Amino acid sequence: MKLYRIKISSWTSSFRYPNVISGTQPTLHVPPLSTVLGLISACSGKYLEFQNFELGYYFDYEAKCIDLETVYQISLSAKNTPSNQVKSNVIKREFLFNCRLFLYISDENVLNFLRDPMYQILLGRSNDIATIEEIKEVDLKEIRNATKIKGQIVPFVGHFLPGTLQALPKYFTNTIPRNNLGTEAFSVIDFNAADYESNVLGYRDVIDDKEIDVYIHNISDLYE
Repeated sequence: MKLYRIKISSWTSSFRYPNVISGTQPTLHVPPLSTVLGLISACSGKYLEFQNFELGYYFDYEAKCIDLETVYQISLSAKNTPSNQVKSNVIKREFLFNCRLFLYISDENVLNFLRDPMYQILLGRSNDIATIEEIKEVDLKEIRNATKIKGQIVPFVGHFLPGTLQALPKYFTNTIPRNNLGTEAFSVIDFNAADYESNVLGYRDVIDDKEIDVYIHNISDLYE
């Protein structure tokens, strides 16, 4: 299968758990689809509505650390509007260091957005600035019952893969406030997971002499 592979790197990344609001903030070990689709929209300079869009990706990192972060908490007034009373607090935030994201796409229109991004791209939060390092055409071999699905998220229902089970949105609406689109359960599988048997159709790539089976997401039901 011929695809375009886009290599993106960042010094740091942090992908928050959707339901963790207070206390220590852990990071997912793989970006959710909403982060990756948001990155593509940032490259385009506008909100994109993805229909019948095929996307695969692989994510790895060098280390995981915890940092201290100052947050500012704004209280609400009696009218339920922000007041001028602000207090600071210190929380622990987990982050990933020296990260790489490899995107796999076939859509040349989307590829053109990535060739010349309109806005700065991020791998997580506003300070996790990322760079597009390489765009390359690759020919990947189809692998049935893939054994090397890792550094990715895969829908849990129908596949039942090992990993961290987490409900994640696929995308967000272009409204204020933003609403989740396509939330479902995903297996979040770290890049250094061991090989295992699966019923997944993958496409094999080799990165740094390491074989990876890439799962292809079909983004087609977000606006139904």
